[in-house]
Amino acid sequence: MRHGTTRALSGLDLTVQTGERVAVVGPSGAGKSTLLRLLNGALAPTAGSVEVLGADPRTLSGRDLRRLRARVGTVHQHLELVGPLRVVHNVNAGRLARWPAWRAAWSLLRPQGVPEVTAALQQVDLAERVYERTDRLSGGQQQRVAIARVLVQRPDLVLADEPASALDPALARRSLALLAAAAAERGGTLLACLHDPELALRHCDRVVGLVEGRLVLDAPAAALSRGDLADFYGVGA
Repeated sequence: MRHGTTRALSGLDLTVQTGERVAVVGPSGAGKSTLLRLLNGALAPTAGSVEVLGADPRTLSGRDLRRLRARVGTVHQHLELVGPLRVVHNVNAGRLARWPAWRAAWSLLRPQGVPEVTAALQQVDLAERVYERTDRLSGGQQQRVAIARVLVQRPDLVLADEPASALDPALARRSLALLAAAAAERGGTLLACLHDPELALRHCDRVVGLVEGRLVLDAPAAALSRGDLADFYGVGA
C-alpha cells in the first residue's frame, strides 16, 4: 500500500477471525491508521487485496456497499464529527447507512431515536449534553461522542484509531470495554490502534505489531507483558 511515493504497508498478510479483539500497536508512521482505513473502505489498496466481512469493498457499489458500511463502525483518530451540529446528530450519524434518505433528512429537523442516543451517551457520561453543539465540548468529550456513535450503530466490525487518547485512565478503560462489548454484542470483531500497552493487554486477546508498514508481531495478549511491548511504545519495560 502506497501514499504517493511513500510505502505505508508492505507484504502485510493478516487474517482476523470473527469475534477477535485485536490491538494494533507500533510507532508513529508504522501504518496502523492506513490499515484501519483500508478496512473501512476509506482507502483502496494499490496492490494486493482486502476482504472485509466476506466482501471486497472495491467490487461493491450502491446498496451492497451501503450495507457493508453499515456493518463497520469506526472511531476515527480525528473523530470526523461535524462541530456545528448538536451531539444527537453526530451520534445518529452512526445509523445513517441503515436509514433511508428521507429519515436522515427529517432527523436533522426533528432528531430521531433520541432514547437510544441518550442511552449511548449515558454509557460515556455525556447524557446531559445530547442537545449541545458538538464544537462546544472538550476534546475528550468529543472523543466520547465518537464512541457513542459506534454504540448506536451496533456494527459487526468495530475499528478504533486511538479511541482513548484524550481520556483519563478510568474513562479510557471504560471506553475500550464499551467498544469491545459493542463488537461482542453481535458476535463481532474489534480492531483498535492503541497507544497504551495496559489497554491493549487488558481489553484485547491478540496483539499485532507494525513497524515501517511490516508485520513484526502477532501474538496472544495473554502471552505478552508490558515489557514485551516497550519498544513499540517507546517506553521502558
